[in-house]
Order: sequence, then C-alpha cells, then structure tokens
Amino acid sequence: MPVAGVDIGSLTAKAVILDEGEIIGKSLVMTGHNSRIAGRKALDLALLDAGVEESDLERLIATGYGRLSADFSSENITEITCHARGAHATHPEARTVIDLGGQDSKAIAIDENGRVVDFVMNDKCAAGTGRFLEVMAGALEVELDDLGAISLESESPAPVSSACTVFAESEVVSRVAEGVNKVDIIAGIHQAIASRIYAMAVRIPVNERIIITGGVARNIGVVRALEQRFETDIIIPEMPQHTGALGAALIATERAG
Repeated sequence: MPVAGVDIGSLTAKAVILDEGEIIGKSLVMTGHNSRIAGRKALDLALLDAGVEESDLERLIATGYGRLSADFSSENITEITCHARGAHATHPEARTVIDLGGQDSKAIAIDENGRVVDFVMNDKCAAGTGRFLEVMAGALEVELDDLGAISLESESPAPVSSACTVFAESEVVSRVAEGVNKVDIIAGIHQAIASRIYAMAVRIPVNERIIITGGVARNIGVVRALEQRFETDIIIPEMPQHTGALGAALIATERAG
C-alpha cells in the first residue's frame, strides 16, 4: 500500500507519495498564512498526481515548520531527521546535508545509514534563506529565479558586509545608487550567504560529501559560492525542495512494514 510524506515549510508545502519505494506522486504549494490548509492542499494534489485516494495510504508522516498543524497525519517527525533520510536515499555517498529553507538554515552530519550524527541550525536570522534572497531580489528589482544565473556573469563581486536582512537591503540599495553593477552586487550577496552558511556548518564539523537541499538549492549562484567556500563540489538532488517530504515518506514506509 502507498505511503505519504508531507513537509510543511514556512514558504512552501510539499508532499510525496511512495509505493514500493517509488515516487508515484508529488506536489508543491505556497504555504501562505495557514500551515494546515497548505499541508492539506499539498497532500491532495500529490494524491491526485499519484491517482490514489487518501484512504489507500497505509501511513502518512508530516514534517517541517508546520508539522504540528497536520492533524491528518499518522505522526510528525522533525525535518532534520527527514532531510537526512531523504538526502541519503537520493545520494548515499553524502555525509553532510546543508538545508537552506524559507526562513532557516541547517547543517546536518549523517552516517552511512542516513542517520543524524550531529546538526546545527540558524532559525534566528533569515540570512542565507529563501526569504533573504526574496528581499534582495526585490531591492534589486530582479526576478528571484534569475539571481543565480545573473551572478555567474560577475567578474568582480561587490562585498556585502551585513548579514542582517534589513541592513543588507539598505546596503544593496546604497550600492545601486552609487552605480555599482547589479551583477556584481548579486554575486556579492551570494558570497555573503556562503560565508555565513560556512561559518555555521563547520561547527558540526563538515565531512565530504556535501549535499544541499531546500529551495535555495535551485539558485546556482549560491551553490557555486558555497563550492568556493567549502573548496569541494556540492551535490544538488533532482528535487531539492522535496527532500524532507521524501524522507518522511521513506520513514513511513519503514514504519508501515
């Protein structure tokens, strides 16, 4: 029988339906102001994608920021455990998971079985998250999805000294007014993010190989800046935003058995 994992994040809610270990349905929706409704919608869309009914599910596990609101789930599990499990399933060679979500960031050390060995997280500051990049894109009047590709064109990144979203936004606006090239400013923003993530991650410490999950993994500029900072290639999974939901579904499979 199929199982489901629902990851309700601060910005997006994701769901994955598994049957015999294979993904048969998935979804992604904006969370908005109601975590429960978003999780419910993500589940319904994934069920529709899979062509199965909720009553067909043997087990459903919720994870993420809004997991406690998912009263339709069998149980809830921390996103740290689920991201570790999902990352290991897609890339068993990974030993460090860097999860860059909507409003927090995490670095997770995992063993050869995908179990959490140690972790560190930053949920007090938005720097390095999807929300931080949204604010920077708005200040620069650039589409969020274009930031990564644009930054790769820079030959002289402009330093962005502030890690605080509010101060960084003001700094970026000032740089634009001074006539600094937006391409260089964007590259500088990505380097600042990479430096902050690096400083957080080395506290676990970091072991090769590194995999990046969460929505920010779709920003190639951040990934390249992180590769420079860590001096290694970084793995980008095929569906980085669904890693937590996949991990939850995999754990549901194990517990259903």
